[in-house]
Amino acid sequence: MQTLMHPTSHDLSKQVRQSVVGLLQDNLADGIDLVYQVKQAHWTLRGPNFIGLHELLDQLHEQVEDKVDLVAERISVLGGQAEGTVEASAGRSRLPKYPLDAVAIEDHVAALSKAFAAYAKNHRAAIDEASEAGDEATADLFTEIVRMADRALWFIEAHKPVG
Repeated sequence: MQTLMHPTSHDLSKQVRQSVVGLLQDNLADGIDLVYQVKQAHWTLRGPNFIGLHELLDQLHEQVEDKVDLVAERISVLGGQAEGTVEASAGRSRLPKYPLDAVAIEDHVAALSKAFAAYAKNHRAAIDEASEAGDEATADLFTEIVRMADRALWFIEAHKPVG
């Protein structure tokens, strides 16, 4: 998909910037999808220890939303045009579809575990792609996102039954 590029004095070549902007757009879509998957769980989960997970999901929502903002701004820094609508993101997200019938905490934990694992995996691959393209700053951003996603996955999976 060809993305709109704006003129900039940025020192990375237009070819590198276009390539990295495409990579960022894919990860922006994943992030926007994840923001709403976390909120879906937050709004609909039921069961023992509800309040602990409910409050954790508020925190994770804020953390993912912060990373989404950084990705969208990086697109702009490189001269791109962020495609951050829900409609654009839905068509581009690579995350597993969220089960809208999930109610039990275990079902939400399973779905969010898959979503955060995929989100981290996609960003881990993007680190290498951005580095190979010659944009270490974007690779560093992706590294920051992976650290957050890995930690979030740990927190979510801590709600799985032991054994």
